[in-house]
Amino acid sequence: MTAENELRLLPWSGPEGKPCYLSTDDRGGYMSRLADNIEAVQLGTAAQLLEAASETLGDKDASLEELRVLAKELTGALRDVLRVATSRGHLLAVDESQGI
Repeated sequence: MTAENELRLLPWSGPEGKPCYLSTDDRGGYMSRLADNIEAVQLGTAAQLLEAASETLGDKDASLEELRVLAKELTGALRDVLRVATSRGHLLAVDESQGI
């Protein structure tokens, strides 16, 4: 098993919004692959929202409600992307400390 400081932050939250972690030596295991796939979807969604945001913000006729919905969606996407970045940054640090 991995040491406690080598836990992987998963791209979803547990009950009450608490972070979920994975402890495994198998980065190709089912849960690791599931987390990788969900992270890919989250990053893709963020990229699509960024494009939509550019269009909406460029539309001088965009309504206040459209802007509120956009802000809510962007907030969620940013939260997901930060979690992915934190997780991947931690994995990189672990790899470097192990000489991988």
